[in-house]
Amino acid sequence: MAGEISARPLGYPPALRLLNKAAFEVVYARGRRSGNAVFGLSVLEREPGAPRLGMSVGVKVAGSAVERNRIRRVIRESFRLAQHDLADLDLVVTARGGARGVANAQLRASLAALWSKWAKPCGASSKP
Repeated sequence: MAGEISARPLGYPPALRLLNKAAFEVVYARGRRSGNAVFGLSVLEREPGAPRLGMSVGVKVAGSAVERNRIRRVIRESFRLAQHDLADLDLVVTARGGARGVANAQLRASLAALWSKWAKPCGASSKP
């Protein structure tokens, strides 16, 4: 229904994060890759559960800490809003050189295009 607020939480708790090096390495080693000029995405299908996100925003790519943190904030917010549309995946987003200095709206649009490639099938039911 249009204008209806979802009853599902839109948080980003630790359960939705890839937190250690081993988890990242598994996704890099066994996952599939896609991307665009701004972000690279490594994706590994997992057992049923919520999608989990890991981020890699390097100094050589984004420069200053202010810029790296801005890019991370945009990635987290985009994932937080898209998480219920994504399939059960482990996702690692890697910033590419094209991310430096790009407006937040363009970063969000780039991420939205990547999320849409990994969305749940249309007929899949979501958990309340």
